Formats: sequence, structure tokens, C-alpha cells
Amino acid sequence: MITIETQSWLEARDTAYAIRYAVFVKEQGIPAELEIDDYDPIAEHALAFVDGECVATARIYLDEQDPSKAKIGRMAVLKEFRGQGIGTALLGEAIRAGMLQGASVFELHAQQSAVSFYAKLQFKPDGAIFDEVGIPHQRMRLVLVAPAP
Repeated sequence: MITIETQSWLEARDTAYAIRYAVFVKEQGIPAELEIDDYDPIAEHALAFVDGECVATARIYLDEQDPSKAKIGRMAVLKEFRGQGIGTALLGEAIRAGMLQGASVFELHAQQSAVSFYAKLQFKPDGAIFDEVGIPHQRMRLVLVAPAP
């Protein structure tokens, strides 16, 4: 059974970083010193657990210039748990957390290999493919429109 918790960086740091280190640093070769940044302390961190073991994480924070826009990032699922719906559930929780803060637009930088995953969840490409830490990425956006009264 998948359970998801949203925590502050203070609460989530050790658990979230362990997942991110395993996926981004060990698996993908991203330098460890780039993994934690200034956005971690201001973000909410969603953690996905399977039978009590944390297997995935993502963060979300509001854009400083436009609080109706939220940025989702550092989404990572341990390799052996991919393809089980955990990423979809985690992304749903990140969006819910952003909506609770007033966001209606969600942006993320998808690794090129994950664009189809986000597209299935209604994220649309926004702009050209770009390099981030040596990996091709695509900015993607999801705009939630309030229903008409």
C-alpha cells in the first residue's frame, strides 16, 4: 500500500536526500553538491512510502514573483519501485499541496526520458529542450482552470 506524507525540509531532509542521492547522484551521475539548493528549505516535500519504507520524493514551492505558480522538482522514485503508480500518486500529492497554497499553474523541468510520463498527466511542453546538469530537459506546465460557476 502506498502512503504519501508532505513534510517540511527540516522533517524530510534525511529521508528525501537519501532517495535523491540514490537516484540522481548514484544512478544518474549528477554531482552531489548540486543536489541540495536554496529551494529545499522553502519547499514542501512529498514522501511516498510502501509498507513503511520511503521509496520516492518530490518537492513543491510557490514562485516568489507569482504565487499562483508552483514549481515541482527533485521528483525521484527508487528504481525498483518505478512503474507501480508511485510517481503518479506523488505528483498528485505535490499538486494538491500547491493548490492548498493557492497555486493554479504548475511548472517542472522534466528529464527528456520522463516527458511522456508528465504528458499523460496533462503537463504540456513549454519551450525548447535544454541542458540541465548534462541531461536534456523539457520545461512543462499544467494549468488548472477553475470550473465555471
